[in-house]
Amino acid sequence: MLCNTRSARRVGLVVAMVLALLGLTAQAASAAAENVKYYTVTTSHAGKPENLTEIAERFLGSGSRSSEIFNLNTGRKQPDGQALTDPAKLNPGWLLILPWDAVGAGVQHGVLGSGSPMTVPSPAPRSTPSPATTKPGNGTKPSGPATKPGQTPKPGTKPKPGECATASTSSAKSNWATLRLAPDQAWPTSKGNGQLVAVVDSGVDGSLPQLASHVSEGMDIIAGSGRGDTDCLGTGTGMAGLVVSQDRGSSGIAPEATVMPIRITDAAGKARAEDSASAITAAAEAGATVIALGSHVDTNDSGVLAAIDGAVGKDVVVVACSSLASATTHNGETAPGLLRVGGVGMDGQWAADYRVGGIDVVAPGVNITELGITGTGASARSGTQYAVAFVAGAAALVRAAYPDLTAQQVAHRIEATAQKMGSGKVPDARYGYGLIDLAASVTTSLPEEVTKANVGGLPAGGGQLTDGRTTLLVVVILLALVAVVMLVLRVRRLLRDDRAQDEDSFAEPTPARG
Repeated sequence: MLCNTRSARRVGLVVAMVLALLGLTAQAASAAAENVKYYTVTTSHAGKPENLTEIAERFLGSGSRSSEIFNLNTGRKQPDGQALTDPAKLNPGWLLILPWDAVGAGVQHGVLGSGSPMTVPSPAPRSTPSPATTKPGNGTKPSGPATKPGQTPKPGTKPKPGECATASTSSAKSNWATLRLAPDQAWPTSKGNGQLVAVVDSGVDGSLPQLASHVSEGMDIIAGSGRGDTDCLGTGTGMAGLVVSQDRGSSGIAPEATVMPIRITDAAGKARAEDSASAITAAAEAGATVIALGSHVDTNDSGVLAAIDGAVGKDVVVVACSSLASATTHNGETAPGLLRVGGVGMDGQWAADYRVGGIDVVAPGVNITELGITGTGASARSGTQYAVAFVAGAAALVRAAYPDLTAQQVAHRIEATAQKMGSGKVPDARYGYGLIDLAASVTTSLPEEVTKANVGGLPAGGGQLTDGRTTLLVVVILLALVAVVMLVLRVRRLLRDDRAQDEDSFAEPTPARG
């Protein structure tokens, strides 16, 4: 009887430990899985009851993305015990999980129900006029004062064919581009480690603390010798900052990459096509894995196109400005591995009057906060070269995450994972494959990718298909399973010992021999 009581107590203690462990595991798993962006539904917005279409328009820029919010929340139990079943019917106090790229006043980031969410900074209001407005056939109309030569065309003038159109400095800085691209969502998988990104433009101011240890000496094509880590115009420095800046407030897309500056402009901001071609060739021979062509490279010149083809042939990803509608020739017929980029603003409008059908992907290119050269500080500018820098950073992320992919496969991955824009068809005549998606570009599995490392069906790069939260959740569950197995074995051993003691206590004594 005593043995049975002892066994019952031991079993009860072990069961209690198992239940407590499972409870803690569930809480940890829930915390790991629920660290998300979310929004608390209010009674009304702008005088009307809230609905998913309006919320998607406010935080994602398009009401058509309401289905994403619905899919994230359908059937999920809300604080009032109800669940989302009708997109048009929302109860005040509901907590709606939002897609990772949601931005705006009211978007919160943290564990649902934690009581201390962190508010995500909101971008500039959508009603704020863009520093550049696009009208078909008229190119880009710059607003505000003109800046240094080579950066912004004077009012009333058009950029030369093949050059990236730029606009003047904006009066208000904005971090909308970083919020929209959300590079932090890609960083658990890749930060561009080991990638050398050549920026072919006006040089780069390597003395800036935000670029310390991430800018090489580079080269000066104009001088024929010397370094490229100086910049008197600023456009190259702005591009470099968007790729590798170490500024905590506005880190570059690929902060662990290195920029190799190649200067092709003179003091007046002018560049010759033959110098641009020489720079591209030199970058490829120097070991660049990605080449970003800035606002002074005429990508419609036959010599430049030949140099681009040569670089792609050496397995280098080349990122260039899309041709303008005014160009007599265009950069459409070239080797795969070249990404033709268009710039867009918060409202999706072009940064310049591009040739229809001449864009592969788009990226932010209007009202972009860039690093200024020594003594000038940061400023907000517009131009396709900034979109080129963002895409070059994306290419660096992909190359670091999937080192076995070819330049053509890297370009394809960036296109295939982009967010559709315009008609929804790919490629769209105005937006190509759409807006680059940094997180998707380094985490999505593409069945069509075939490399030497693609053994057993895993994608190149080791099959990194999860972000940090998912990885944490998997680790927690595995640890919990191991603990449960150990406890079960402990219970079995205790029961076996108790059974043996019971058998010994009830065994009849052996009679003594007389």
